[in-house]
Amino acid sequence: MNSKVSMVARILLGLFVLTFGLNKFFGFIPFGEMPEAATNYFVGVGPTHLLDIVGVIEILAGLAFILNKYGALMALILMSVSVNAVLFHATLAPEGIIGALILIVLNIVVLMGYKDRYKEILRA
Repeated sequence: MNSKVSMVARILLGLFVLTFGLNKFFGFIPFGEMPEAATNYFVGVGPTHLLDIVGVIEILAGLAFILNKYGALMALILMSVSVNAVLFHATLAPEGIIGALILIVLNIVVLMGYKDRYKEILRA
């Protein structure tokens, strides 16, 4: 993959997840009305501090991508967050799926940019 495309995707993904990670702690992006099922989900996971953990992962991944340090590792870890965001929106809050799709597409592009780093772990 073109290194310029990979770099742009990496920085965009870094800014994207850093913004949403910080939002989990500071709440500067307001959320609109959510379907009842999505609200119930957040009520259920709220006491577990799961979203705090996701926020920390997003902040660390965002900084890793922007600073170009440990990006290959963070792209793998962030993929679980990306898949869960798509599944959450696909099943509980479909009106917000665009952001989750952007997240997973950027994550895949960044993973492809680091494909040389994964050759050893993918060897059969």
